[in-house]
Amino acid sequence: MERGRLILDINSMPSPVKNHLPDAMQDLKSHITSYAIQCGFDLVRITGADEFAEDREAALARIKAGQMDGLPWFTESRVRRGADPQELLPGARSIICLGLSYLGPDGTEAPGPGKGKVARYARVKDYHRTMKRRMKSFVRGLEESLETPVAARWYVDDGPMLDRAAAARSGLGWFGKSTNILTQSHGSWVLLGQVVTDLELEPDPPLKKTCGTCVRCIVDCPTGAIVAPFVVDNARCISYQTIENRGVIPLEMRPLIGDWIFGCDICQDVCPVNRKADLPLQPIPAAEAVGPSGQLDLAEILALTEEEFRRRFQGTSIMRAKRVGLQKNACVALGNNRDEAGVPALVSALETVEPLVRGHAAWALGQIATPEAIKSLKRSLKSESDPYVQEEINAALLESRQRFLGKEGLGGEPELAP
Repeated sequence: MERGRLILDINSMPSPVKNHLPDAMQDLKSHITSYAIQCGFDLVRITGADEFAEDREAALARIKAGQMDGLPWFTESRVRRGADPQELLPGARSIICLGLSYLGPDGTEAPGPGKGKVARYARVKDYHRTMKRRMKSFVRGLEESLETPVAARWYVDDGPMLDRAAAARSGLGWFGKSTNILTQSHGSWVLLGQVVTDLELEPDPPLKKTCGTCVRCIVDCPTGAIVAPFVVDNARCISYQTIENRGVIPLEMRPLIGDWIFGCDICQDVCPVNRKADLPLQPIPAAEAVGPSGQLDLAEILALTEEEFRRRFQGTSIMRAKRVGLQKNACVALGNNRDEAGVPALVSALETVEPLVRGHAAWALGQIATPEAIKSLKRSLKSESDPYVQEEINAALLESRQRFLGKEGLGGEPELAP
């Protein structure tokens, strides 16, 4: 059996079910809704299996405008396939849209010294597994209750399905100007899943709600990633830079990232809809490696070996950033915090194997710019052979010289590579 797919032919249903299905659509829909809640979902809505033509064109326009740069998997062919439920399941009639809240009781605690912040969704165990496990149980439970196979394919955000488009059309929520789906009961702290099926179900109407004149998410985004209502420039998003970007974080972006080391919640934290968000009915288990406060010790992150990283974060979304990515993020956070206590960890990071970590550690030391930090930069410059890291060290020394020019105790003028 193919993963995520159960074989179905609605015409093979037993006559009592098949003959009365049109008249019993509402009863079937009520059963599906209540059963989805039993399976651990917080929200359930239904939409038809028509194409998402408008959303397809909007996504294609973003690709052509370069606003999805850095995500090579987000292709035109993927968008076209995900916009047509018939491509995903021939004979599809309905889409069961599911929402699972990941909001925890904590999460507002301010980071302490030497700490970095992790987005709320990464503070629980990998939601892809949780969602797919519950969706599989949901579909198989329907089969048992209907006493017939049910054809279905289910998707979370790692599949081609245009999940937010389905959620909006089903009335599960509405598009916020940040492009997040906002729900009336759980705000935007909701993971989305879709079950595409050939069951004929009465669709729910879209909500008539909007964000009105509110632009908090746009104004408060430190990087200006929300370039217009409902339009996000991916490369300017903190979540992209701290998770998907496998290369160098642009210099102009680093100060704007603050102390985020995996993802970002700013546009959600400031959203008025989220002020009264309900907690989930059946919470996703917390990721012990992160904790509900979402704070990680930056010095500890920089000291992790590959084996230690995998052992600690296996089964969490943080694995997506990879060890090198998380460590370069930790360097940026330490530089933005300008916490002198982080200098020893950054000095040690200058001796790591990975140039990306060394380069970002050099930048951070230049931001902190204590005598110890500057001396370590000078020392590293004499032995560093990687051109990229040399460039970072030179820039860091120039930064420190401009900031402290004329002050004593810095060990003289910084040395620069030829």
